[in-house]
Amino acid sequence: MLHHPLARHPLDLIAMADRLSPRLRAVADALPLQPGIRVLEIGCGPGALARELVRRVEPDGHVLAIDRSGTAIDRARSSAQREVADGLLDLRRADVETFMLEPGEPPYDLAVAIRVGVLDGRHPEGEEAARAALRDALVPSGRLYVQGGDPLRELAP
Repeated sequence: MLHHPLARHPLDLIAMADRLSPRLRAVADALPLQPGIRVLEIGCGPGALARELVRRVEPDGHVLAIDRSGTAIDRARSSAQREVADGLLDLRRADVETFMLEPGEPPYDLAVAIRVGVLDGRHPEGEEAARAALRDALVPSGRLYVQGGDPLRELAP
């Protein structure tokens, strides 16, 4: 069997998913994170930023990472088994335009969205629905950060 030179071993892919890119590290550094806060990550992809957010809000904080892709949620769950088992991270398949807190779920202090078209201007037709959903999901003083700026910009939810 021939081995393609660009093919990666499954363990290499896991190690890559565990590393945080410089871009995502800059995002995490720019957020006003502190232990104990609740963070909603929108469009989590494979979960690298979600895991970093957990590290920064431990031991009493919580992160909910959502993505409209079931495949992305499966990948994130696979790479974040410890965080999920410890109750620090939840993963949910959802799109931001229709996102709703589950019954009894406390609201979030902060939301962050990286490469989410309805919040970064690429799909403005869904922006109002997304912001309305976030207003309901955040505490009254909740903050929303999206890509753009250096590296983030804050939007009113």
